[in-house]
Amino acid sequence: MALAASGKCAADEPPKPAVASEKRRPIRKAVMWGMIAGNGTVLEKFQILKEAGFDGVEMNSPGGPPNDEIKKACDATGIRIEGMVDSVHWVQTLSHNDPKIREQGLKGLEQALRDCKELGGTSVLLVPGVVDKSVSYDECYKRSQEQIRKALPLAQELGVKIAVENVWNNFLLSPLEAARYIDEFQSPQAIGWHFDIGNVILYGWPEQWVRILGKRIVKLHFKEYSRVKLDHEGRWAGFNVELLQGDNDWPSIMTALDEIGYNTWACAELRAGDLIRLKDISKKMDKILAL
Repeated sequence: MALAASGKCAADEPPKPAVASEKRRPIRKAVMWGMIAGNGTVLEKFQILKEAGFDGVEMNSPGGPPNDEIKKACDATGIRIEGMVDSVHWVQTLSHNDPKIREQGLKGLEQALRDCKELGGTSVLLVPGVVDKSVSYDECYKRSQEQIRKALPLAQELGVKIAVENVWNNFLLSPLEAARYIDEFQSPQAIGWHFDIGNVILYGWPEQWVRILGKRIVKLHFKEYSRVKLDHEGRWAGFNVELLQGDNDWPSIMTALDEIGYNTWACAELRAGDLIRLKDISKKMDKILAL
């Protein structure tokens, strides 16, 4: 089916990587929408991505640019929509004490799923809940699963996976627990894991998470973390390193990804920048993907 006829930003055939690695892994490169600096139009920003050597972009919903504008930019550049990030999951949390806010969060997730389908993406990144002083771990577990289960039929219908991410939300801190959490839905066609490689360095080793989560991994976020900066400058400073300059053991990580047969997208989540910076990130991702 032709792109113009489908009205989507993804063709029936998967795109070839912008730059093939030496091992020719079929993993395609993307960035998060917020990484493209400046006040340009969607088309202008997609043109920058294309020139930098990327295949796709991870957008935000609800509240992102108009879908029609995104579609036109996709048609003009060949950039694909890798997926969406649920833009309300940190505020309208699915674990909130107020059931009305939990329902608002569910509506936001459902809208992100619909937008993702319309734009040709395949997954919606979801922070499932937040554990804090007012929301206990067990409450977060129970409430988040209850709300996600309500969205599973829509995800199944649309063919878009809900992809739960490991973030610093004081929740699902072990790969064994993360795997169990996903498996309890008994819906592998509708829900999986969005694995953020840099986020686990604080309390684990990414290659171990990869092997334990296995086929549950739907998408990847590429970023670094430095334990040295953690020790000397504080927790958040650990992220202030570029690709290949942190504590990720990339050869081991890529070997683990090969073992589980991962072959979809690698999406960078790093400091925003212009064309020069994005080209540098693209080249570093090429090096990692060729390890």
